[in-house]
Amino acid sequence: VLSFVIFICYIASLAASFMMAPLLEFLLALFLFFAYASKLNEKFKGAHWPLADFLRCVTAAIIYFAISIAAVSKYNDGASKAAGVFGFAATIVFAVDFYITFNDLVTFLKQGSSDSPEGGKTEDEDSDSDSD
Repeated sequence: VLSFVIFICYIASLAASFMMAPLLEFLLALFLFFAYASKLNEKFKGAHWPLADFLRCVTAAIIYFAISIAAVSKYNDGASKAAGVFGFAATIVFAVDFYITFNDLVTFLKQGSSDSPEGGKTEDEDSDSDSD
């Protein structure tokens, strides 16, 4: 929703050249939302869904931060300033989402490495339990 609001602000502003980044982010977020809602992540196991979401969050935070600085500092109209302020808010939201998604990504990657026959125990864990 925030990406769509920023997109609308950029359309109405003098900084209309920045409108493509929020539009693409909105469409990508919408796709991932519907993919998770319709359980496509469970049907297509070959795709690394947490990694895709992680990369989306990282790139969105960086891009929103950069275009928000440019919109606030370079343009003087109200819509550009509003888009910049919403962009800074989106940067914070995507940074928080980045943190949450990073934890999910680590869990996802640990699941892939725990497919060993002993249930994922390493030699270090086995030697620690023997010493007790």
